[in-house]
Amino acid sequence: MTSDDLPIGRRVARWRVRRSMTQQMLADRLRRSKSWVDKVERGVRALDRYSVIQELAHVLRVDPEVLLGQQPSTPAGTPDGVDDIRAALARYDIPQAPAQTPEELRRQIGYAWLSYQHAHYGQLVRVVPGLLDAVQGAQNPELLVPAYRITSSLLVKLDEAELAWLAADRAMSTAGDNQILAATAAIAVAQALRASNRDRLALTATLSAANRILPLPSRRGDHEVGGHRGDQSARQPHDQRGEGRGVGEWAVGGTLLVQAALAAAGSGDHHRAGELTDRAAGVAAHLRGYDDTHRTSFGPVVVDLARVVVAAQRGDAGEALHGHSTVVRREAWRRLPVEHRGAYLVDVARAYLQVGDLRGAARALVDADSVAPAEVRCRPLARTVIAEVARAQPAPAGVARLATLVGLTR
Repeated sequence: MTSDDLPIGRRVARWRVRRSMTQQMLADRLRRSKSWVDKVERGVRALDRYSVIQELAHVLRVDPEVLLGQQPSTPAGTPDGVDDIRAALARYDIPQAPAQTPEELRRQIGYAWLSYQHAHYGQLVRVVPGLLDAVQGAQNPELLVPAYRITSSLLVKLDEAELAWLAADRAMSTAGDNQILAATAAIAVAQALRASNRDRLALTATLSAANRILPLPSRRGDHEVGGHRGDQSARQPHDQRGEGRGVGEWAVGGTLLVQAALAAAGSGDHHRAGELTDRAAGVAAHLRGYDDTHRTSFGPVVVDLARVVVAAQRGDAGEALHGHSTVVRREAWRRLPVEHRGAYLVDVARAYLQVGDLRGAARALVDADSVAPAEVRCRPLARTVIAEVARAQPAPAGVARLATLVGLTR
């Protein structure tokens, strides 16, 4: 019997197992009983309402057509290899002495970061298992933390939020008392928590980490810290260990504030999201030409992109789209990693959908595909936006092609 010939209940059971969920876990997320799930999987209870199939598909992180047997089980372009990453994270019999020198491992980590920033996810998913094996043997936090962080960021892209959280937690545990390594690990923790819709936890984690390496906010509000209303000279990056490292730490802190702002917006705390973006802008205003040792890409343009996303999540799509049209004209925008630009453009496409501008959403998706194809063709989030735009009759130019590429058309 082929996958297409399976009863829908068997498909539900297969995807539940693939997502490492018990029947009780699936039942809890659906707000139904375990008995209901068991009857569905055994075919005793019919799934004859499309809204229920959609709900199941959402929890299992697949398209409804997959459960109906009308789609291939893997989206076109999605890299295989997550199971290999999971196995690497589960290995504890690591050799005592690594085969490579620390310098060789640093080069491998640098290569992995470049692959990620260029959105070469298919390439990276093949590299990560071996990288994890190598650095776990080294037992060096300065190698382990960035390797776990890369792994977590990649898994977020591949919609494996729980596994991403595990990798990020490993980074945090490995960092130990090293303040800056712990702060970089907190970035990965926040991304994984936000990807699993745990925005409140992400907000707490990022603020705690940011406040350990940045000046605490003034009593007048987060938005005045490092902004244009205080004593700027007193708040410039400075570190007893050397100016370069101090500025790098501030860039990590600013990135944490951006993640905190996005988490606040995701949890509905829009006032706080605005304060945090203002505070991040104050940090960014002081950073000039620093060496991005910690791979944050932080700067004024990143804060402005966050403002756009925060406005969209607030429901103010008009403000978001106005900000978007301004920021993408700047030279700093073109210097951002393609991964960052591609992911951002998918968020902008969602903002266009909020105001019913299907053509604008289509343009953003096509632009994202031209900048970073993997952001559009590999990520379930982008597939959802493409599907929404493609429902228009006729579908806007370019989106019909994207829908075909990612396997959304029959």
